[in-house]
Amino acid sequence: MTITTASKETDEFAGKVALVTGAARGVGKETAALLGARGARVVAVDVRPAVTDLPDEIPGVLALTGDVTREETAVRAVRAAVDAFGGLDILVNNAGRALNKPVTETTAADWDAVMAVNARGSFLFAREAFRAMEARGGGAIVSTGSYTCTVGLPEGSAYSASKGALAQLTKVLAIEGGPLGIRANIVAAGVVETDFLDSFRSDSRAYLASFADAQPLGRVARPEEIAEVLCFLASPRSGFVTGAVVAADGGLTAI
Repeated sequence: MTITTASKETDEFAGKVALVTGAARGVGKETAALLGARGARVVAVDVRPAVTDLPDEIPGVLALTGDVTREETAVRAVRAAVDAFGGLDILVNNAGRALNKPVTETTAADWDAVMAVNARGSFLFAREAFRAMEARGGGAIVSTGSYTCTVGLPEGSAYSASKGALAQLTKVLAIEGGPLGIRANIVAAGVVETDFLDSFRSDSRAYLASFADAQPLGRVARPEEIAEVLCFLASPRSGFVTGAVVAADGGLTAI
């Protein structure tokens, strides 16, 4: 994939420290690259060993491997940001897991696995980030959600429920974080052109094409387009935005 960097506002995050989960590929990788290009020091976390290649591609990145569903991973990642860079200003909860099964075929184990990454993992990182950001005097938490935050996805009971949970968590974080100077928002992303779908759909390319035909813009999103929205919500430019579910779905939910 091609990492897109900004041609302007390259010092927007100068002096800021960011933590990005699910950073080894796709939207997470693009987001880490944009934050780094705009001046942030970045801690990149992913369960995939490929995350350790990021420092060769993005100068100044500290890469950690770890499972976001494990409490110790969140504690270790936030501590690494504080120890290496002096604090934490931005958390991008991007790690995600999907599942495509009818509800009658979805097992309890399926449900738990999706919830563990999308809801539990995001909660653990947000909780630890809250503590570090409070000491810092504020910060921004941005999560990669889905259009399924607001509409149902057939054969996506666990996934839709997990992203709905993440949207509600975001609202609570915004309420509790407001007095502390901590903002929290979630991007309700549409279908993105990455290999994310390959892990749970054998017809992933055709599935992507079906969404391209169904939404007003006539295409699916590029990873860097979602990364741009995440970075905007992490930046001072969105300083009065908190508790928001921001659609970036090509108009899919407008139909």
